[in-house]
Amino acid sequence: QVQLVESGGGLVQPGGSLRLSCATSGITFSIYSVGWYRQAPGKERELVAFVTPGGNTNYADAVKGRFTASRDNAKNTVYLQMTSLRPEDTALYYCNARWNGNGYWGRGTQVTVSS
Repeated sequence: QVQLVESGGGLVQPGGSLRLSCATSGITFSIYSVGWYRQAPGKERELVAFVTPGGNTNYADAVKGRFTASRDNAKNTVYLQMTSLRPEDTALYYCNARWNGNGYWGRGTQVTVSS
């Protein structure tokens, strides 16, 4: 059974930081690419960051320089370090693991940036 479980969300003030985790099980994690997505109320889900099996990363322009994605293959986990958070970063954050046409989603973790 494949599971992706996000954690680490919460309420943070503007300018603050959070680290999200996406723990996976049931897949050969090391061969999967993993994306971090977010969806704000009334908006479409958007790709925030992407980590390849080799650890290469890509970021949406809106988060470049503020967010850092990484992976630990020994722990089957991907991370998203978020700094200098802004109110517009408020959203439900999801991870998605994909390989060879197979894709799996977690249920998300809520990030709220507000004073």
